[in-house]
Parts: sequence; C-alpha cells; structure tokens
Amino acid sequence: MSDTTFARLDVLKTYKLYVGGKFPRSESGRVYEVTDSKGEWLANAPLGTRKDTRDAVLAARAAVKGWAGTTAYNRGQVLYRVAEMLQGRREQFAAEVSLSEGVGPKKAAALVDAAIDRWVWYAGWTDKVAQIAGGANPVAGPYFNLSTPEPTGVVGIVAPQAGYGHSLLGLVSVIAPAIATGNTVVVAAAADAPLPALSLGEVLATSDVPGGVVNIISGRTADIAPTLASHQDVNALDLTGAIAADGPGAAAALEAAAADTLKRVVRPELDPFAQDWTNAPGTDRLLSFLETKTVWHPMGI
Repeated sequence: MSDTTFARLDVLKTYKLYVGGKFPRSESGRVYEVTDSKGEWLANAPLGTRKDTRDAVLAARAAVKGWAGTTAYNRGQVLYRVAEMLQGRREQFAAEVSLSEGVGPKKAAALVDAAIDRWVWYAGWTDKVAQIAGGANPVAGPYFNLSTPEPTGVVGIVAPQAGYGHSLLGLVSVIAPAIATGNTVVVAAAADAPLPALSLGEVLATSDVPGGVVNIISGRTADIAPTLASHQDVNALDLTGAIAADGPGAAAALEAAAADTLKRVVRPELDPFAQDWTNAPGTDRLLSFLETKTVWHPMGI
C-alpha cells in the first residue's frame, strides 16, 4: 500500500455584509477583490449597493427604540462583552490588519489590543456621560430645570480608510462612542481594507449587541455614502473617512446632501491621515450625536 500524501486545500472564507444582526450577501450578488499591501489576493468582499444601504438604514431605525431605551448601565455591559469577544479572536484580527495594511505582526497586535481597550473605555462611559452632558440649571422661579442628553437616532458613518494600520482601531473609535450613547449606526467600511470591519460584524453577532444596532456595508464609498447623506431616516452623519475615500469634493457634496434633511455632521480632517487613533479619544465623539432635552418641573410646596 503506497504512502501517498495529499496537499490540503485551504477553506477560503466568504465574507458577507452585516445588516440587522444577519449576514446577507449583497443585493447585487457581486463581490470585489481585496488585496494585501503587495497586491496579492486576500479574499472577496461583498460589493454593497444603494439597496443594501437602504436595508441597513431600515434595520438601524427599527433598533433605535430598544437600544435607546436600554439602561446606560446595561449598554456598558454589552460593550464590555464586545471587548471580551474581540479578545478571544485577537490573533485573527491581528493577521487581518497586518495583511490588509502591510504593518508588522507586532504592530498589528498592538493595534488590536488598542481597539479592545477602546471598547472597554467607552463601555465605562455609558452611565457617566449624562454627568458631563446634562445637569440642573439655575432658573428664577419655583421650578426645577433639568437638561438630560438623549441619542440623536440613526448615524451614518464613513469609516476611516486604510492607513497606518487603523482599519480596525479607527473603525472602533467611530462606532463605539455612537452606540455607547444609545444611537444605532450604518457604517461604510474602509473600501480598500474591509476585512477587519466585516469580521467585527461576526464579533457583534456573537455578543449581546441587538441586531440592527450596528450595520456594516463594504464596497465603494461613492455608492454607499451618498445614500446615507440623503436618506431622510438618517439623523446624523460622521464623514471621518470621506476625504481619504473619495477626496475633498466628495466630502463637501455629502455635507451638502446632509443639509437637506438637517442632519448633524461630523466633518472629516482635511488631512485624513493626520489623526492618530492611538491617542486618548476624549469625550468629543461621545457628545457629537446627543440631543439635549430640557424639562421644567414645579417645586412642591
């Protein structure tokens, strides 16, 4: 009996969108090649369309009431659970960041660790942000006057693009503060390095984040972002990655489209690679997508 050794075939991964807590293929059925920093093929990613984006907005809108109504303490527990699940897949994410962006294994691992720490950091803020965004106001009269923060609603996000290994850390840095304060999000992933974002969807699906709170679309930003900017059911827009994806003119056009429906807009940095996502995040993004509700209440006698 001959001793024949057969080469094992790799089980290549099929990436899908993450919408409404599920993993649909793109409505078009199309994919595009994702390559590493040397131009070598890594995987096929779904090519998201305007229809996929509208479906994601619908899922995000359906999730707003339940997520915004969750107690701040519970939201913090959910975000901490995401960090736990991400920690369990640390090696996978480090490999994806390293291959997608051409950074060394040690740096990639450090960036994944920073992304995990960032989830934990924002988890700790969920039940504390009201103390810096609200309070009791002094008024002349027998009334209590209280201002409390509330989530804006559905936030469309153009994620930071690939560069300096931030396809995961930058992504987490824009998603986590938005959902920590009770918003739901639809994210246009980095077109040239979408794999960490699509894998993050798998982490979210196996954590306690309700379906629809985070929705991730891969594909051409020029196809996805204009739908988010003009959609009447999107309440706010984060254009962080818009200039890196399609240039200053595209970012300005998105901002103009958002103005038609009075969206809140976070503008991108003029130099898209000037922002170092490893720096301490501060509270600016926590406060970016909050509305203030002021309540007057008569004092008792």
